[in-house]
Amino acid sequence: MISIAGRPIGPEHPPFVVAELSGNHNGSLKRALAIVDAVADSGAHALKLQTYRADTLTVDADGPAFRLGDDHALWGGERLYQLYERAHTPWEWHEPIFDRARERGLVAFSAPFDPTAVELLEKLDVPAYKIASSEIVDLPLIRLVAATGKPLIISTGMASVGEIHAAVSAAREAGCVQLAVLSCTASYPAEPSESNLRALPLLSALTGHIAGLSDHTPGLGAALAAVALGACLIEKHVTLSRADGGVDAAFSLEPAELAALVVESERAWRSLGSATIGPRPSEREGLRFRRSLYVVRDVRAGDPVTPGNVRSIRPAGGLPPEAADAVMGRRFTRDTPLGTPLSWDLI
Repeated sequence: MISIAGRPIGPEHPPFVVAELSGNHNGSLKRALAIVDAVADSGAHALKLQTYRADTLTVDADGPAFRLGDDHALWGGERLYQLYERAHTPWEWHEPIFDRARERGLVAFSAPFDPTAVELLEKLDVPAYKIASSEIVDLPLIRLVAATGKPLIISTGMASVGEIHAAVSAAREAGCVQLAVLSCTASYPAEPSESNLRALPLLSALTGHIAGLSDHTPGLGAALAAVALGACLIEKHVTLSRADGGVDAAFSLEPAELAALVVESERAWRSLGSATIGPRPSEREGLRFRRSLYVVRDVRAGDPVTPGNVRSIRPAGGLPPEAADAVMGRRFTRDTPLGTPLSWDLI
């Protein structure tokens, strides 16, 4: 288990739902703040940003290495610098966004992409950090973030077992004691068939830390399936409306969908229960209405037992239905009214 801003996160607690703002502000602080309000209204637990500038992620260059592939579903052919310029959250927006989130009862934190981002976020006293999937190989950045002593969430999209091990080891060695790892398919949008959610328990077992899901698939299905497989944290991108467009809109949830995720993920978690088979406490009343053998017509002493006067009906209380063949043809020992549960002393 870990704890972020006093909120426990682990198998014994409902899933921690994180709404990723990312570039869905579409260049407007007013829209960003409206998304914060929508996230709070949805019942989600946290709001997450990404803290970078275009020139902290790449350089303003062109050429094949600095462009998305032409066949990319959302950003085909776009220059990296241009995409990051469009998608980044200006640093001067962080404080008002965080302030609004805290006022609305949300945990607010971010994913830094370089040391200057960590410096900014430390000044804003974020309660936790996330390492994005592409940065899992940036071990110096992981060590710098871990050295703050704050909880750390590492997303593992594209990573091999060796790379995950190196990242987790770097975080621990630098002083991180509260760590979570997220399964992630780092494609945008992601195909559900590439989620490989059955690996979630393996991810947790390999690292020794709680696991969750950073999900870029459409809808809620993958997230809810992840809860059934032990995910303690669910992260989804969120927007006011996919119809408004934006860099991440195509794989983002709208507010009503986010609210449904909060409700249904907790419901999924509650349904897990324990690995036991047998009657549940709430089924005790139902046990009274199992079928059993009853006298279904008034009979007199000496009458034979027949299918016409003894049948398997509800409720319980009589001999089990399996005893029907053994009682047929026997005789009643005394007068017995309709509605009497059949017992061996009656025949």
